[in-house]
Amino acid sequence: MWKRKTLKKKAIALLKQRYLNMISVCFLIAMLTTAYAVSTTFLNLQFPSAAPSSDAAFTPDISNSATVLDTLSHLFDGLPFPGISNDILYNAGSLAIDLFSTNISVFFNTLRAVNYFLTENITVAALLPAASILFAFLYQIFVSNLLLIGEKRFFLENRNYRKTPVSKIFFLYKLRYLRHPAWIMFARLLFQFLWNFTIAGGIIKHYEYILIPYILAENPQISRKDAFLLSKQLMKHNKWKYFLLDLSFFGWKLLSLFTFGLLDFLFVNPYLTACHAELYATLRRNYVLSRAAGYELLNDSYLEHVPSEDELLISKALYDDSQGPYTKISYFAPEQYPVFLFSVQPPLRAVRSPLKADRRYDLLSYLFLFPAFSIFGWLLETVLRLLNTGVVDRTAVFFDPWTPLYGIYGILILLLWKRLLKKPALVFLLNTILYSVLEYLTNLGAELLIGRRLRDYSEFVLNLNGRIYLGGSIAFALIGCAFLYYLAPKWTEKYMKLGHSRRISLCSLLYLLFIADIVISIVIS
Repeated sequence: MWKRKTLKKKAIALLKQRYLNMISVCFLIAMLTTAYAVSTTFLNLQFPSAAPSSDAAFTPDISNSATVLDTLSHLFDGLPFPGISNDILYNAGSLAIDLFSTNISVFFNTLRAVNYFLTENITVAALLPAASILFAFLYQIFVSNLLLIGEKRFFLENRNYRKTPVSKIFFLYKLRYLRHPAWIMFARLLFQFLWNFTIAGGIIKHYEYILIPYILAENPQISRKDAFLLSKQLMKHNKWKYFLLDLSFFGWKLLSLFTFGLLDFLFVNPYLTACHAELYATLRRNYVLSRAAGYELLNDSYLEHVPSEDELLISKALYDDSQGPYTKISYFAPEQYPVFLFSVQPPLRAVRSPLKADRRYDLLSYLFLFPAFSIFGWLLETVLRLLNTGVVDRTAVFFDPWTPLYGIYGILILLLWKRLLKKPALVFLLNTILYSVLEYLTNLGAELLIGRRLRDYSEFVLNLNGRIYLGGSIAFALIGCAFLYYLAPKWTEKYMKLGHSRRISLCSLLYLLFIADIVISIVIS
């Protein structure tokens, strides 16, 4: 048996001890996946009646509410609800849709594609909306779902291992073990979708399947049939109590709406997720002790039993004799889960020394990273634009494929924050401020020089003079952290292997192309 009060006390105790890591994980999951939709809504919320500015080279994405209302307008002559003000219905409906949905969604991308086919001539360009559906589907299966399993893994380890790293959310990628858990999560999504047509059955199955990500976090090798069966068995006679646990957070969620989702980020999401992890741990422990059918599949005893130093030394010695993948590169991380004892081990080629974010960069490296990050930025924005709108729009400033703002931003954070690398939270905050200043000045300068903004954010609720908006600044802060801690060291490591003459040749080629692009862009404009 378990009690809500007991779970909540344990979750609060964990929050007090490991607050920063827990909110960091929930924040990353909210930004990178389709979870915690309400938390991120206000960052990207757009004014329902605002029209895009025709003077800007870049305009915001098509919101989910606008997509739904466009679809309704194609199916009906106006909104099909007589007696209700269209304005009231539009605003209330738009807010509700945007609050509980995410932009990267197969459903909304499909609606955007349908709207495109209904309003545009079918040409080769029609392949782009169709491609956006495929991209959204792949993102859901191979990114969102796997990161959600990683989040569960973090919280399960975090209960007993004080220094569980935030990077634990990427543990399946580090293991190079993706297809099997991705398949099981897809099956869960599909079965849930089908059960939703029965309404009551959809709610019941939601709670019956709810522990599947936790089971995969503990044992990624488990079969689909066993994962579903174990979740069903663990939730037997517990679905109603789990529902009441979720319902007990309704007041917090309602209060979070009045803080524009800020309370979700700072408290509610980590609190609720910690409660769910404690509940799984309790149900799992009881199930294993009862020796019920399939209990041996819950095979990660180190989630409950923290090994002593002597146990670790003996295990490591035995492990080294096996010539496993961690033989050459392994370490004892104090107060962290012993990864070399996990049931799934990465292939030998995947085990490498960690990247050094504090490495030194020479002049050639900086010269290389500017165009490299500019090209990366263009590719990233192209893919995101395709995911969110089903179309690919150029900024009309550079011919292709550069977004120099990324390059400038990347070089600045490498130069400015190199002494702050051990404080990622501070680096994230400074990245947010730096990018906001850069983009604001860029748009202001463009208005003064060419009479128009390069990017117009007037549609977004949390914008400043239409030149920046909060969601974009936060997204760029995350991209900046990825560049600082992973991309820049990784790219530089590969770049340094080319040899001095080849490095000079590559840099020369990139800058010749960049200058040519500027000339072409000026001529075209």
